[in-house]
Amino acid sequence: MTVATPGPRLELGVAHFSSIGLPPKEFAVTAARAGFASIGIRLHPAFPGAPFYELPVSSHSAQEFKAIADGEGIKIFDIEFFVIDETFVAASHEATVAAAANIGARRLSVCGDDRDGGRLATNLAEFCGVAARYGMSVDIENMGWRTVRTFRDSVKVLNACGAENAGALVDGVHFFRNGASIDELRANAGKVKHIQLCDARGPAPKTSDAMIAEARSGRFAPGEGELPLEELCAATEYGAAISVEVPLVGSVDPEAHLKHLHASALGILKPDH
Repeated sequence: MTVATPGPRLELGVAHFSSIGLPPKEFAVTAARAGFASIGIRLHPAFPGAPFYELPVSSHSAQEFKAIADGEGIKIFDIEFFVIDETFVAASHEATVAAAANIGARRLSVCGDDRDGGRLATNLAEFCGVAARYGMSVDIENMGWRTVRTFRDSVKVLNACGAENAGALVDGVHFFRNGASIDELRANAGKVKHIQLCDARGPAPKTSDAMIAEARSGRFAPGEGELPLEELCAATEYGAAISVEVPLVGSVDPEAHLKHLHASALGILKPDH
C-alpha cells in the first residue's frame, strides 16, 4: 500500500487570540494539527486583565514549549502585545523581548496610544532598538479606539520613528473599519510586514465600545463577511507574512475552530497546491 506524503504546508500563521484559552504548548500542537505553519504567542497582556502567558528565558516551561513546537514543525512568528502609551518605557520590557527571541519569534506587535506624537515615535524607536539587539522587528497595528486609529496614522508614526526594523501590521477589521483603502495600502506596501486575515459584516461600528466588541468577539472567518480580503493580500507585493486572527467565541472546540480558520484562509489565498 502506498502512503501519500503530505505536501508542503502553506506559510500561513494563526494569532494566539484565535484561541487564547489554550496555553502555548497546547496552542502549538492544535495549530499544527489544523495545518498552520506558524503561530503568534501572547507573552504580554494586550489590555489590563487580558490573558497572557509567560515563558522566561532558561525556564523549564520555555524549554518544553520549544521542544513541542520543534516536534510539531511549527514556527513562532510574532509576540503580542505591547501598548505604547504615555507610561511606556521600552527598557522595562527587555525580559519579554528576550523570552520572545529565545523561543524563536521574529517580530513583536504593538499599538500606539499616546497623544504626544513625538514621544510615541521616540518610544517606538527605542523599543525597536531593544528588539534589534535580539534580532527582532516591531510592527505597529492601528485600532479605532487608540490614538493610532487608522492605517495612515501607522504610516505617519513609522515615518517619524525611522527605525529600519519597524513595520506595519494590517489587520483586516482595523484596516477597513477605520477608513483605509486598497490604494492607500499599495502606496505604502513596503512598510507592511504582516497581514492578519479576519472578516466583518454590516456597517462599521461608530463608538469605541462597539469597535472593541467587534474586534474581540464579533469577527468572522475569512470569506464569511464583506471585507475585500483577496485584494488586501494581493496589494502587498513585498512578501508580508499572512496569519489569521478570529477569536474563538462560545463553546466551540478549539481544534475545530482552528481547522475552520485554516480552510477559510486558504479559500481567500487560493494557493496553487
